[in-house]
Amino acid sequence: MSAKPTEQEEEYFARMEYEKRKLVEHAKNMKLAKAERERLKKLHLMRCPKCGMKLINIDYRGIEVDKCSECQGIWLDAGEFEAGYNLDRNIIEKLFAVFKK
Repeated sequence: MSAKPTEQEEEYFARMEYEKRKLVEHAKNMKLAKAERERLKKLHLMRCPKCGMKLINIDYRGIEVDKCSECQGIWLDAGEFEAGYNLDRNIIEKLFAVFKK
């Protein structure tokens, strides 16, 4: 009978897996020529990761939220999720109400 991993163990292994994959991706990115990195950045800048359409940037109480013009997906850059998490629950509900169809 196998023991079920604790929440802390699951967190630890998820973090370790992320760090491992991050190192692999970093090594791949370092091999790319600078011109290729610039080409890829220009190609994907402000495009939805899900459908590829244009993202519209909206500033809401200091948090820059990117919303897809087509699939209505909402995307946050690094640190923006944490900033939203620290807001009052009522403010978060208002934020999502802004983006409802």
